[in-house]
Amino acid sequence: MITAAEIKFIKSLSQKKFRDSEGLFVVEGEKMVQEALKSGFEVEKVYRKEEIGEAAMARISALSSPSPVLALVKKPDVPFRAPSDGLYLALDGIRDPGNLGTILRIADWFGIDAVYASEDTVELYNPKVVQSTMGAIFRIPFYTANIPSLCSSYPGKVYGTFLDGENMYRKELSASGIIVIGNEANGISANTAACVTDRLFIPPFPADDPGSESLNAAVATAITVAEFRRQNCRKR
Repeated sequence: MITAAEIKFIKSLSQKKFRDSEGLFVVEGEKMVQEALKSGFEVEKVYRKEEIGEAAMARISALSSPSPVLALVKKPDVPFRAPSDGLYLALDGIRDPGNLGTILRIADWFGIDAVYASEDTVELYNPKVVQSTMGAIFRIPFYTANIPSLCSSYPGKVYGTFLDGENMYRKELSASGIIVIGNEANGISANTAACVTDRLFIPPFPADDPGSESLNAAVATAITVAEFRRQNCRKR
């Protein structure tokens, strides 16, 4: 069974202020809960539809079609680690929850060592972000950081995509570095752009007749990271 107080508490976690004060976030779905249970995250409680009933699960779920299982997971206290010898993403104002979740999935697929996000990036534990990561949230180190400071102090290459950048497919890309992903509407901010050492451009096809003005942030991330990995796998 589940009490009315528990239902109210779980529903409150849809708001950031309560996630912050309680140090908890909600995970829904059989696959996601399994990922949480086998990760290093502490799972405080698991609610199953077969135990609490379909009506109660519908009340605590944030999904349009409630899943059979929901868990309350503690937000981890992870010490900040600066980028060193690896490939990293720096998110400069990503605001769409779906984009952030998808970017984490991309980072997980391509073995990105860590993701750094600006203060104005959408919160990691936003329910829509959590669900769209499809479990990557439990595997990819994620830190909030001042992106211009992070990039300016980094000793290696800092990459970013710009309309006036160099064709990414004609440039030799290093195996390590920071790849900056800009805001959906405004791209990479001026302060961060000043720290970029290598400006890249993802060319459209045909080159002289692009259809869209720009690419979705998550799509651009996937294309860019895939090219980094393709080039450096080929060199091995």
